[in-house]
Amino acid sequence: MRYHTLCTDLDGTLLALKNRPSDFTATVFKKYASQIKIILVSARMPSGMRYIQETLGILDQPIICYNGALVMQGEQLISSYTIPVKLLKEVATICALHQIDMGLYSFDQWRAPRQSERVTKEEFNTQTQVVLEPTQTTLERWELENRGGHKIMLMGTYASANLVQEILEKEFKNKLDIYRSNDTLIEISPAGVDKLKGIKALLGPKTSLSGVMAFGDNYNDISMLQGVGLGVAMENGRPELKEIADLQAKACAADGVAHFLEQYFNTEI
Repeated sequence: MRYHTLCTDLDGTLLALKNRPSDFTATVFKKYASQIKIILVSARMPSGMRYIQETLGILDQPIICYNGALVMQGEQLISSYTIPVKLLKEVATICALHQIDMGLYSFDQWRAPRQSERVTKEEFNTQTQVVLEPTQTTLERWELENRGGHKIMLMGTYASANLVQEILEKEFKNKLDIYRSNDTLIEISPAGVDKLKGIKALLGPKTSLSGVMAFGDNYNDISMLQGVGLGVAMENGRPELKEIADLQAKACAADGVAHFLEQYFNTEI
């Protein structure tokens, strides 16, 4: 089977060096970029993805940001789904009661109420810079600008994240998609938005998903791997993802996507 498009997650999937791909991966991607369309699909904001595109030699390709909530080709907007400020304020009220910080994302804006170890780590991992301001100030300005949020990142402790996730899933069922990215982080997207929806928005109704291969490692990659022609889970991926994947690649730290791509172009997969 020949595939026309490769879609890959970043963190835990492509970035062997935490905040960037290895030289080997960059070399392999540049080698085959003219033979297959390569799309980065991530929970990251646009600026946290474009420097990786540049490293891989695919700046001319679109990006799918915020787990599918924002799709862009350069500066051209292809699709955008946001959480209304009204819902953002309701989530903020719950977070304030449980001492959880909110990271708020809209297009290429990232706002957080204070510097923390988690924020510093996120800045390093994504090579982006937060703007610090009170959550209420951000939300009041966004309301005046008629701007919604593409993603919320909730930062707490293991215990507070458990508690708040349970509350949010009960209060906002069918209104928000809530995803636990690790023990202390909760990511929230507009309801019904996922990476597969972003891929569909990008390719359009006339392009078959059967010609797409996709790589991922985490829960937010499940719909993407299930919906395309070839879903590949990383060796370091979640067990639930491996169960639904068609094939498995070497671990992220071992440049699994690049090795799989080499195998694909030199053998029949």
